[in-house]
Amino acid sequence: MLLKGFEIEMYTGTASGEIVGLSDKITASLDGYVREPDSRNVEYITAPNHNYDQLLCAILRPRLTLREYLQQLGNYTLIPGSTLSLGSSDRFFRSDPTNPYHTFIEQTYGTKVVTASVHINIGIADPELLMRACRLIRLEAPLFLALSASSPFLDGKATGYHSTRWGVFPQTPAHVPLFTSHADHIQWVEQQLAAGTMQNVRHLWASVRPNGDRRPYDLNRLELRICDLVTDPISLLAITALLEARLLQLIENPHLDPLTQSTFSPEELVSLTTTNEIAAATSSLDAQLLHWQDGRTITARNWIAELYQQVWPLAKQHGFSCFLSPLQKILREGNEAQQWLQLHAVGFSTKATIVQAIGATQEREAELEGKLCVSSVT
Repeated sequence: MLLKGFEIEMYTGTASGEIVGLSDKITASLDGYVREPDSRNVEYITAPNHNYDQLLCAILRPRLTLREYLQQLGNYTLIPGSTLSLGSSDRFFRSDPTNPYHTFIEQTYGTKVVTASVHINIGIADPELLMRACRLIRLEAPLFLALSASSPFLDGKATGYHSTRWGVFPQTPAHVPLFTSHADHIQWVEQQLAAGTMQNVRHLWASVRPNGDRRPYDLNRLELRICDLVTDPISLLAITALLEARLLQLIENPHLDPLTQSTFSPEELVSLTTTNEIAAATSSLDAQLLHWQDGRTITARNWIAELYQQVWPLAKQHGFSCFLSPLQKILREGNEAQQWLQLHAVGFSTKATIVQAIGATQEREAELEGKLCVSSVT
């Protein structure tokens, strides 16, 4: 099994859904939390781990600690969703006014970047294998967005997107190729830094990127950046299990590479996946996507179901199929955005929908807390 870890961003605020900037207080008082440029969300990072049971603990424990602190601070809570669902997208609330990179972000992108999400990191030490993994997962990243979409609202209104976050997020630089090798990636990043299209090595905001301690030279993991915030830890682990199983399949099969297994050119593949990302941001599991291998049209839900059947034996062989199986519930019942839009369609206001989600998220965490670090979770 591969090492896995998460970068999880969450909004803080009131039980009525108002998002309130508290990250300066949180990072000053608690270890393990990181500021974002806007103070209304805060990030925590889990240590790399092979074991899904331990990952469940790693996701939950910091959140429970944070909830206790927010209660002491003034009866604040954590707010699900990946956009400023109920308002205030017209203002940027700086968490660190002295940080020049934050100044650049505010002036260049505004509140388009004030989103909450989860970045999934999977360890791959071989740089050439990592590049092949990035090529494959970039073309299948829309499927992970479809599973995770949780931002159908902005400023109190339904936007027409299931993932408003990814619909408006400024992917930077504007064009990112499929890297043919580690050397190709290094050369490209150096060119972007010299041209100023990237401010630093972190300023590569695409659906997937190679990551490591000294980018772009020393790389050791794939970072999937496209996912909206997945509040339910079991759902997050199921999405991660699909990603890991797909990567294990790629490791076993050297020929699983879009550069050799597709009827499209590399440039056409980049265009295709951009189209698929927009479709997934708009309609998530119901999106009509173009398959990267042959261009056939397939819904995100059916494509995910096909992959699920392919990788299930690998997940079972490696002992984590019980963490993959909750994916079926997402396919059956819909992701968080779809569930919220169903409530909205039968008359729930945007605010009532978010308030309901705040309560449901806290209840789910309390339920899982009782099962913390048990050997099997279903």
